[in-house]
Amino acid sequence: MALEDAGNEVDTAITRDGLKGLSFENTFGGITSFLRRTYTKDLHNVDIAVTGVPFDQAVTNRPGTRLGPRAIREASALQSPDQAYGWDFDVLSEFAVADYGDMAFDYAQISQFPETLEAHIKGILDQDCASLALGGDHYITFPILRAYAKKFGPLSLLQFDAHTDTWPDDDMGRVDHGTMFYKAVKEGLIDPKRSVQVGIRTHNADTLGVNIIDAREVHETGPVAVVQKIKSILGDHQTYLTFDIDALDPAFAPGTGTPVWGGLTTAQTSIMLRDLAGINLVGGDIVEVSPPFDTTGATAIAGAHVAMEILNLWAVTRRG
Repeated sequence: MALEDAGNEVDTAITRDGLKGLSFENTFGGITSFLRRTYTKDLHNVDIAVTGVPFDQAVTNRPGTRLGPRAIREASALQSPDQAYGWDFDVLSEFAVADYGDMAFDYAQISQFPETLEAHIKGILDQDCASLALGGDHYITFPILRAYAKKFGPLSLLQFDAHTDTWPDDDMGRVDHGTMFYKAVKEGLIDPKRSVQVGIRTHNADTLGVNIIDAREVHETGPVAVVQKIKSILGDHQTYLTFDIDALDPAFAPGTGTPVWGGLTTAQTSIMLRDLAGINLVGGDIVEVSPPFDTTGATAIAGAHVAMEILNLWAVTRRG
């Protein structure tokens, strides 16, 4: 397969006819099914598609998140095969969850990446599926939001992160994981008044009107109170949840490109994600897991658990 064809929806490990043939594909993408779900490119009757986006060319510090989708999938296999703890239903029994594989793209054509990812997600949404994306660096959320906003209109963004990612950047062609939510607000993809950023602990003078719940507030008021505040802001508005793994303190998630001390604990995070049940969630992602700096695998494990909680939150919305 030529590089110019790499943007097509292909994965010869599952689409080739017969058992023979070379695979000229990105070596950092491949098969490891999330939660051992069926790995398929056929989304007929699928409710939500898990898809990997192994892209890390937008990072400012340490790279490696292109390996994140594979690591998260591998870590997901460590989770109990039983119903997820803390939920009164089994999402994997009630809903058709499929692993849609990794998005194919030409890593050397960075300028084409945003459009390729937007089209990839649009292809999922057009089949009446929701998406759960495994990153990849945080820039991936921007093209995903473009696809979602075209279907749902301006969304509420619920962002767990150490950074606001709203630093000024009026060059829409720049691919940067620290400015994409500035662009998302400017493009009208998200409604800042009904959006919330949780766990923030880096300075940004202009947050564009997005509601901030910094890490200190989480520590001082507790996760239960924080969730009540989040719900009061989101209301019943359609919400996209993006979780940057650096929202967690480096003690819990060292394998990330821009670690910042004073972050959330996994205990706080698990309480918040479960208590968020009832928000109108339409899709989500987990990003910035960088396996080269994840010496124990703890970061990928945390990422896999976050992804599972996003699935459950989405399912609660669907159950009504």
